[in-house]
Amino acid sequence: MSMTTILMTILGIAIFAVGLLFSIAWHELGHLSTAKLFGIRVPQYMVGFGPTIWSRKKGDTEYGIKAIPAGGYIRMIGMFPPGPDGRIEARSTSPWRGMIEDARSAAFEELEPGDETRLFYTRKPWKRVIVMFAGPFMNLVLAVAIFMGVAMTFGFQTQTTEVAGVQQCVIDQSEDRDACKASDPVSPAKAAGLEEGDTIVAFNGQKIDDWATLSDKIRQTIGPATITVQRDGREQTLSAVLKKNAVAEKDADGEVVPGKFIEAGYLGFAAKTEILPLSFGDSVVRMGDMIENGVDSIIALPSKIPDLWNAAFSDGERADDSPVGVVGAARIGGEVMNLDVPAQNQIAMMLFLLAGFNLSLFLFNMLPLLPLDGGHIAGALWEALRRNVAKVFKRPDPGPFDVAKLMPVAYVVAGIFICFTLLVLVADIVNPVKIT
Repeated sequence: MSMTTILMTILGIAIFAVGLLFSIAWHELGHLSTAKLFGIRVPQYMVGFGPTIWSRKKGDTEYGIKAIPAGGYIRMIGMFPPGPDGRIEARSTSPWRGMIEDARSAAFEELEPGDETRLFYTRKPWKRVIVMFAGPFMNLVLAVAIFMGVAMTFGFQTQTTEVAGVQQCVIDQSEDRDACKASDPVSPAKAAGLEEGDTIVAFNGQKIDDWATLSDKIRQTIGPATITVQRDGREQTLSAVLKKNAVAEKDADGEVVPGKFIEAGYLGFAAKTEILPLSFGDSVVRMGDMIENGVDSIIALPSKIPDLWNAAFSDGERADDSPVGVVGAARIGGEVMNLDVPAQNQIAMMLFLLAGFNLSLFLFNMLPLLPLDGGHIAGALWEALRRNVAKVFKRPDPGPFDVAKLMPVAYVVAGIFICFTLLVLVADIVNPVKIT
């Protein structure tokens, strides 16, 4: 490995680390700003975990950076209500009960005179929902802004209607070969006189503007067809006889389904690919697809564990869609900076990587499980439901929902997340996902 490769790898990792720290700070800023808006006292705003590297106190909040850039937090006074006896601190011989009491005690350990009106749990449920949702929402805003900005200015690699090459013969695409045999028929594109550099502007008299439309029309046609091309500044119409052939199957989004083939019309040419900016509407659609894929990935996480284990501790291959942690994403950042592509491509790829990371932060934090933000949101919504039901049926107000009672479950969930994170970390180190 050359010194240049090492330096570019370090640069890519450093750029991702800065983006990671900014994303974390941006997330916590959402919690901080809305908490202060609703009059909740916030003693700490920290980016990272572990020993404090730097901090400064402004007003009643200490702002700081910690040594391990793997997350961040703000401390809000009164996250959990007092116990049924009104006491903030108590002890129990039950380990599960002890967890509840420890959480309740920690929520009040920095209580100062006058804080009685600045406690988190005393705010109305809708305000608590906003405070807890604001953090993940900031990540969503950042992901959308980055994605839309890059998509509309830089763009995506897109197949066009320009001919990059003409197949010499008809080869069943399920066959693993490129060379023609004597028995293979001449491809319809070659027989029709299609040439490299031609731009197809119409098919059977219908105007064509994009590859997806052209591909669909070719697949739907078996037999005679007219193809209008732009060649040397002039339009020419070619006659072709499309043949039935086994071609790659496509899903509802027009993406190729690996390893699956269908019988369809076949012309026989390769489309040129270019990086083209997307319109606002197309960018919104792509962003929607990205969010949908992100949701599917979160749901599929448990099913990825066996493959992750095999990739980390045996000879299993690391799938392209395998979960990637902070270390794996940083390694990808290092690889991006070593790609033999223009600098603008590298910048775009780094930005897309950061956008994907922020989208993952949003989706992951919205899971309705403590200690995630979604768990606190679920608790506030449940409290609002209980109180409104009591009001409708003229029952006594049940009071704040004691989220502290769920802390034993939160510790179990946190333990599972930690184990999963460690598994991903090992896989990222010994068998990382690589750019191809």
